[in-house]
Amino acid sequence: MAGTVFTPSLEGMKLVKSEEGHLLAKPFLEMCKNVLPVIEKLGSALTLVKSDIGGNITRLENKYSSDPSKYHLLYSMMKEELAVKKAKDSSSCTNGLLWLTRAMDFLVQMFCNLIEHAEWTMPQACSEAYSKTLKKWHGWVASTTFTAAMKLAPERKKFMEIIGEGGGDLNADIRNFCTMFPPILEENHKFLDQAIDQWASSPKAKH
Repeated sequence: MAGTVFTPSLEGMKLVKSEEGHLLAKPFLEMCKNVLPVIEKLGSALTLVKSDIGGNITRLENKYSSDPSKYHLLYSMMKEELAVKKAKDSSSCTNGLLWLTRAMDFLVQMFCNLIEHAEWTMPQACSEAYSKTLKKWHGWVASTTFTAAMKLAPERKKFMEIIGEGGGDLNADIRNFCTMFPPILEENHKFLDQAIDQWASSPKAKH
């Protein structure tokens, strides 16, 4: 497919909902997987994020694959866990979707920073995005490790050249990524906030 490294995920965003407006499990997970090549361009700086995203995608994919017709809609997995009071388990799909969504929040904010602040370095764009998104959910160890890793981010100009190697309008695609993805992520947050209200009111799980 011609275009930038963002093109597959942008195309996938158009397919994530059913005609009735419900998020579909497989298209949503495929779209998230298409974000991984973008993360890889940042090298060791986002190894932790890539690993976390990949692990949560795999967890949700395994559940979906166990019964595709039953778990056709993304939230059906979480509703099942909520019904049997398993949503709070660290290995649950509900927890997997929560952390997958939070990680994607971070990536969206990072790329928004790059577009909105041309003078910022990559570590600065990453750190500010982290402070706005993931940091409040991380414990001290995870936060310290993450902060140190972000200092390894490549030089901004080099990074933009690397992700722009495939051709296409990179800045336009980044803007579209920052515009089209947040409503999908917000839908996840809204569902999770409403569905696990009791969980949310208990002490927050730390990574």
